[in-house]
Amino acid sequence: MGEIENKKARFGLLGRNISYSFSRGYFTQKFSDLDLNNHTYENFDLQDIKEFASLIKENKDITGFNVTIPYKQDVMSYLDSLDPKAEKIGAVNTIKTTKDGLRGYNTDIHGFQKSIEPFLRKRHKKALILGTGGASKAVAFVFNELGIAYKFVSRTAKEHQFSYEQLTKEIIEDYTVIVNCSPLGTHPNIKDKPAIPYKHLSKEHLLFDLIYNPEKTAFLQEGEKLGAAICNGSKMLELQAEKSWEIWNS
Repeated sequence: MGEIENKKARFGLLGRNISYSFSRGYFTQKFSDLDLNNHTYENFDLQDIKEFASLIKENKDITGFNVTIPYKQDVMSYLDSLDPKAEKIGAVNTIKTTKDGLRGYNTDIHGFQKSIEPFLRKRHKKALILGTGGASKAVAFVFNELGIAYKFVSRTAKEHQFSYEQLTKEIIEDYTVIVNCSPLGTHPNIKDKPAIPYKHLSKEHLLFDLIYNPEKTAFLQEGEKLGAAICNGSKMLELQAEKSWEIWNS
């Protein structure tokens, strides 16, 4: 990628209740560091994804978007094309405006894989994915790539999916990687945590939380108490943000 011209460019984040967002602060600082004075990054806080159509119509000069909870899946029906990986995953977190319309990508897979790989050990053969939203689909894609078997965990049991009530001592001991893809524990509700039987965790476990604020969620704290390795979502966010930047400038 060559030197970036400092011509006017607008970027933004799509989501709901996103005043806390990492992305705007990250990219605003990045633009400052690169002396890109004509680049801006805004939050587009939509209460309903249907508002996206009018947002696009009224803001034709936007170069790209990031997408967060709860629109990573719903936004796909508004796009003109999809990167093959985003299509396979069924979730989009990056959008680029092209001459052929809006194209969707998924950079969560890059961010998650590169941030979890340093923590993985030979014993980490099976994983529980807490939550079934857009981010969980990227996590599942990465586990497929890495050859790690996984099961989703949600409030209701389905085929290939546990409910929280079904999680036994045996299951927790068998699945030594646990990834929280739910919003439980996000600031300001820092005492919340997924309802898993934490007492069965051990030093064999790796707990990964996609949440980055607070730095150490109640979920991670419970794992740390019992000797588990822990990692939050801050590095993942930085990596996926840089991948988005690469896509917008390609």
